[in-house]
Amino acid sequence: MSAKEITVALVGNPNTGKSTLFNALTGLRQKVGNYPGVTVARKSGRCDCGDGLKVELVDLPGLYSLAAASPDEQVVTDVLLGSLEASQQPDAIVVVLDATNILRNLFLASQLAELNLPLALVLNQADIAHEQGLKIDTNLLSQRLGGVPVVLTSAWKGEGIALVRRAIAEVLNKKSKMTRLTWPSQVESALNTIVQTIEKDTGKAPSSADVQRILFSSNGHTSNRLGWLSPRRDTVIRQARDQVRAAGYNPLAAEPLIHYAHLRKVLEGVVVGNTERQGNAAALDKVLLHRVMGPILFTGIMLGLFASVFWLAKFPMQWIQSGVDYLKAIVAPTLVNTPMLQSLVTDGIIAGVGAFLVFLPQILILFLFVGILEDSGYMARAAFIMDRMFSWCGLNGKSFVPLLSGYACAIPGLLSTRTIEDPKARLATAFAVPFMSCSARFPIYALMCAAFIGPLYGPGWESVVMVGMHCVGLIFAVPTAFVLTRFILKVKPQPFVLELPRYQMPKPRDVIWRMWQNAAEFISKAGTVIFAITIIIWALCYFPRDPQMAEKIKASEPTLTANEIQARTQAAMIEQSWMGRFGKAVQPVFDPCGFDWKITVGVLASFPAREVIVSTLGVTYSIGKGAEADSQHLRSAMQDAKWMDGPRKSTPIFSLAAVLALMVFFALCSQCGPTIATLAQETGGWKWAAISFFYMTILAWVMAVVVYQVVIRLT
Repeated sequence: MSAKEITVALVGNPNTGKSTLFNALTGLRQKVGNYPGVTVARKSGRCDCGDGLKVELVDLPGLYSLAAASPDEQVVTDVLLGSLEASQQPDAIVVVLDATNILRNLFLASQLAELNLPLALVLNQADIAHEQGLKIDTNLLSQRLGGVPVVLTSAWKGEGIALVRRAIAEVLNKKSKMTRLTWPSQVESALNTIVQTIEKDTGKAPSSADVQRILFSSNGHTSNRLGWLSPRRDTVIRQARDQVRAAGYNPLAAEPLIHYAHLRKVLEGVVVGNTERQGNAAALDKVLLHRVMGPILFTGIMLGLFASVFWLAKFPMQWIQSGVDYLKAIVAPTLVNTPMLQSLVTDGIIAGVGAFLVFLPQILILFLFVGILEDSGYMARAAFIMDRMFSWCGLNGKSFVPLLSGYACAIPGLLSTRTIEDPKARLATAFAVPFMSCSARFPIYALMCAAFIGPLYGPGWESVVMVGMHCVGLIFAVPTAFVLTRFILKVKPQPFVLELPRYQMPKPRDVIWRMWQNAAEFISKAGTVIFAITIIIWALCYFPRDPQMAEKIKASEPTLTANEIQARTQAAMIEQSWMGRFGKAVQPVFDPCGFDWKITVGVLASFPAREVIVSTLGVTYSIGKGAEADSQHLRSAMQDAKWMDGPRKSTPIFSLAAVLALMVFFALCSQCGPTIATLAQETGGWKWAAISFFYMTILAWVMAVVVYQVVIRLT
């Protein structure tokens, strides 16, 4: 086998530091994709194990057992069993265990031993175990488990990483396999009954791991995958489970009971010291998880987060804006002899993409703080806080993770609903995820807050409004889920069980690496989708052109100055363009929301991707401004915009009512093509995706009208 073909799976319970270890072993040599035919992410990287041995290390999502309950866990199990189409079984497995809780973590390892693959154990977080006074005899543990490599590490501190590399090389060299469990005779007999029947019915001998899944799991996934569709299947399984009952076990609880009884004997004398959890974390949890203080602190943390985003991003945003202005100033004179190309480059590409990229610092800082909260262990606590709010609407804290992911991007949020076991609860959560204010909504919120809320009411109100906008989606998502779960899908309440990770200092490299990945995705959008749509919007705003327009305006108003004539000409050109005509035709629909035709154009252009609104406004206001305003930023142009006719003539277009209505519209509207496609994929068809699109769009329009009409009467 060549080095390029060697694949090693990194497996472990959640919160064992598995991903931190993966990052330490692979560095920046990582790639993220999907397993063939499914939407579960496949995170892999190159690991140098010394002596020229390089392996592909695959970081599988965390799971507690091979008895998969959710679709996400089922894919991981299928990968380990080698039963996922177009995905080969790994050549070896590295199981990451929490050194402070070895007994529970060994349960998964003992299940993996049934795969009969080379296996190594990594006892991570050894520094914490040492602080708790635990002493672990790795040699004795290795001996009792059949000689498999067992190493102690602290991935967060970078300790023991070289030992892990050597352990991988050793396990691939020696093919070390963990000692498999010896089942009680009646349970062994039940397993053999299933093996013999499957061999007769399919002509193939199943693996012991597959047979155990059939006997001990309540779903029929494994039987179906093996092609065991015999009419006598259910009868044979029932009879086998009767044998397990005769041995004194509940068939669905026998596996962990037998494994843990075996593992307790294995660990005798291996771990010495007090294994109870330390009291500092418990004391802190009493405050952070308190029924009253918990939500208050959570709200305060979110307010502080957004206030910091605005404050820290202020100067970097100004630097980027200055760079955009400088680039326009350099490029424009070089294209003065080709007015159309000059307009395309300066008013279209630079103004449009620049208006989008100027928010990159805020996006970076937002993801930085979210990463810190996640890695510190706080976000898991937030799930428990949200569980109390979700319980009345038929969901539980397990929906919090997809909803929280939705605040970054709805697509990973939708994909993470696969961790929810109940299909109806999964559907209700997927329906609610697009309501979360993803990072694509952030630029329009930031633009409106910086241009209007801050100058009118002070910088402190920017954070308040920003938090409010992020809450708007949640406020409507929860009752929507309530109606779905209680009256349409009729979801049965499910208990929420989640292991709280220990508090720890986030590792800067990991946080910055994830922040960079998010930034790269943000920039790639500017380089692809935003760039393409910006050019389209520019063309629709530029054509058709009347070459006699300036002379007509000069003839109608001879007293105008040259700059005034140029400004009037450009404004008239964009109004008569294809986009101007279309925007004016549709604008009456959005007039009750307080939107003029330019805002209407931005709203319509942003349906494929909502972040396009900023670049669209950048294009329309850049083309429509006078020559003397060339150095003004988008915010200045919007602040100066006035209604040209009608009962609101000469009043600001971007009044407080219109600004709030626009933000509410974007908070609720379904404006993301990839999200709609992913929702269709995750719900098994276009029915729920179509319902979601029309429901959210109509709701957004109605609430924008309500907000505008109420605020305009109060101000």
